[in-house]
Amino acid sequence: MQVVLASSNRGKIKEIRELLGTDVVPYQELLGDLDIIENGKSFKENAIIKAKTIYDALQNPSAIVIADDSGISVPALGGEPGIYSARYAKEGASDKDNLQKLINKLKEKEIKRTPAYYTAAIAIASKDGIFTVHGWMWGDVIDEARGDKGFGYDPMFIPQGYEKTLGELDSEIKRQISHRAKALKLAKIVLERLQ
Repeated sequence: MQVVLASSNRGKIKEIRELLGTDVVPYQELLGDLDIIENGKSFKENAIIKAKTIYDALQNPSAIVIADDSGISVPALGGEPGIYSARYAKEGASDKDNLQKLINKLKEKEIKRTPAYYTAAIAIASKDGIFTVHGWMWGDVIDEARGDKGFGYDPMFIPQGYEKTLGELDSEIKRQISHRAKALKLAKIVLERLQ
């Protein structure tokens, strides 16, 4: 089964390929650059927008499109960055810029460590309709970056039950506990039924 991924984020593409264990083609290989307006009010709404936009653009009824919208939320900061995680510093910001802005926000509030959680919403678009699943990972954020593994906010996020950040932990551990891994386990069940 070939699945088209509605993402151009290299970190996500790599992670989803590994976790799904199936042939995943980034949409840009088939459609080139496409402007997807993520104007939903939740991770789920944005994932649906991405999946539907790519599915419609493919004009192929047998296509299966998977889209992920995910991010980190810090309750002590009113839930920031939330659905704006990928563009927290500014539109088109790098992972490093977004990470640094969140670290700076914690430092402004003199917070060294506080609870946070990752959310992953996955939407699957096919001729049978749109399906969504979610996954979460709980832990804490700290006011510094540690480690160079993973991507995004991983170097400042310590998962529940661990003392190292995702930037320091072995990638195999992340594959077992991550929000995306949990959501993709559920997505795999949906994908199997769509074949």
